[in-house]
Amino acid sequence: MNREVEINHLDSTEKRWFAIYTKYKCEKFVSALLDKKKIVSYVPLQTVVKRYQRKVKKYELPLINNYVFVHITLKEYIAVLETEYVYKFIRQGKNLISIPAWEIDVLKQIVGDIAYIAPVSGSGFLIGEEVEVVSGQLSGLSGKIVGKKGKRSFVIELKNIGFQFHVQIDMALLKPIKVKISA
Repeated sequence: MNREVEINHLDSTEKRWFAIYTKYKCEKFVSALLDKKKIVSYVPLQTVVKRYQRKVKKYELPLINNYVFVHITLKEYIAVLETEYVYKFIRQGKNLISIPAWEIDVLKQIVGDIAYIAPVSGSGFLIGEEVEVVSGQLSGLSGKIVGKKGKRSFVIELKNIGFQFHVQIDMALLKPIKVKISA
């Protein structure tokens, strides 16, 4: 009998990032509850401006609905699950896979929570070309160009989280990724 071994990245000493699935529109509330339990959590929030006839309102909405990211060890696992409006941990199949810290940093860059700035020069790119962001808020990200909108358009795929983000970015902030060709 050939059984696959279940992978569990929870560690008893080292804190790692995991995604949890929450009730719709309760992401900020769940994060506040986790903070009260002294559990580090992160909800990437984007500012959305709504214009009404007589006023303009700004809202902070989650970048990814129903998701909160937690930085935990094994002993905090149950405390997270016992939190109100937390439904489950996000798994890949039966495996509880941690999210690399750099992917959480990517989310922070997308919503502007952290920024990197370094001037660079750019050149022309082709649709389908693999590129890396070398300057600006999204520095360190890589992806594939899927279209041009004037001089900007870039797709970012976060592999462990499993989402694609379509981001408009100045082509001067990009450099091509050299793909190795095997003989």
